[in-house]
This record gives sequence, C-alpha cells and structure tokens, in this order.
Amino acid sequence: MSERIWLIVPAAGRGRRMGAERPKQYLTLAGASVMVRTLARLHRAFPEARLCLCLDAEDAWFSPTMVPFADWRRVEGGAERADSVVNALDALAEEAANDDLVLVHDVARPCVHPTDLAGLREALVGESVGALLAAPVADTMKRADAAGRIVATEPRDGLWHALTPQGFRYGLLCRALHHARATGVAVTDEASAVEALGLAPRLVAGRRDNLKITHPEDLALAAQILAAQQAPACSGDTPA
Repeated sequence: MSERIWLIVPAAGRGRRMGAERPKQYLTLAGASVMVRTLARLHRAFPEARLCLCLDAEDAWFSPTMVPFADWRRVEGGAERADSVVNALDALAEEAANDDLVLVHDVARPCVHPTDLAGLREALVGESVGALLAAPVADTMKRADAAGRIVATEPRDGLWHALTPQGFRYGLLCRALHHARATGVAVTDEASAVEALGLAPRLVAGRRDNLKITHPEDLALAAQILAAQQAPACSGDTPA
C-alpha cells in the first residue's frame, strides 16, 4: 500500500465570524500569520508531502513565501470546505494513485502538535478505511430546542470531537465525496462522507489544544497554546 502523502489545506474561507479586516488565516499569531504557523507545523511532520493549498480566486493576501513545501500547488477553493477538497482531489487526478494517502487539515488549526501528527501517520500505515485525530468529549452535553431550552442531557460515553488532519486513501476519499455530492449527504468533514458509504474510520486520540480558530478570542488562546508548546519537541516549527 502506497505511503506517498498528499496534503490538502482548505484556506478559501473569508472568516466573517472573526470580524477582522482580513481572512483569519492571515491574522497575526505569535509574529507570523495563522497560515504560516499551520503550514510550518505540517511541513515539520511531513516534509516530503505534496501540498494542495485551496485559496479563494480573489485572495489578495496570499504570498508564495508563506509556503515551506518544495512541491505545492494552488487550487481554487469552493463555496464550502467540501467543495475545496473536491477541487483539490480533481486537480490530482492525473498524478495520485488510488492508494496514496491524502491528509486534509484546517488552515485555522495552527496548534496541532507534532506528536499527534506522528501518531496519525503511524495509524494510517496499512489502514484502508482511514483515520482522523479526535478528542473524547469531556464536558456535559446538552441538547436544546429551538427556543434555546434544554431538551435532554446526552450521554457523553463514546462521543468524540472530530479534529484534523483527517487521512484517507485517495480513491476512497474521491468516491466518498462525489457520492455525498450526488446523493445530497451533508458533509461536515471528510470522515462524514466516508461514513455515508457505510465505513467506519478510525479515531486517533489527539491533544485537546488542537484549537480551531473561529472567534476573535480564539486568536489570543492560540497564542497562549503555542507559547506553552515551546518545548524541545516543538521548537523546530517556528518560521524563520
């Protein structure tokens, strides 16, 4: 089974929930942009990978100097995350083999830890269905009605927060996403598309500090996480 790795990083979002003057992937985090921080983490773990960076066609903030990968390409992003991933997969159709590994990672997750990336890579060796980083739910989960009142307290046993990267074989991921599009299945992540085929991706326990920057307060929290992670295991991912 092939161990060649393709990285897909959807980065076409405009980050309206941040209320900033630029998309969140270009906001400054600990002296560099969020995108630079994220790509640096991925490059340290997978320096040999080939990168597909999905960007908005009218993106005026991007610079090729942000990309540390030797082999990379720009792909036009779509209206939704799944559309961007499909565009990237289609762009690789002439090069990728069906059993090549494809890892999809949110550009807004700059704090993913190198040990988690190594653990996911190990879990994907010989894995035909796929795997994703995830964290067991620790909080009490409430289900609400339309008025915002509690309907029920949900048991948290067996519940996980899905994180990224999520990794699948190229052929399977193509089939899953195209099937979801054809059948109208709501796709919130790559794993949900694969699940819709009746398959069960593997959950790989990851650290809870793999934060996705979504709201304004998340940027300060991400800076604190990066500072706390500055141990020998992480010291090599600071961009020059």
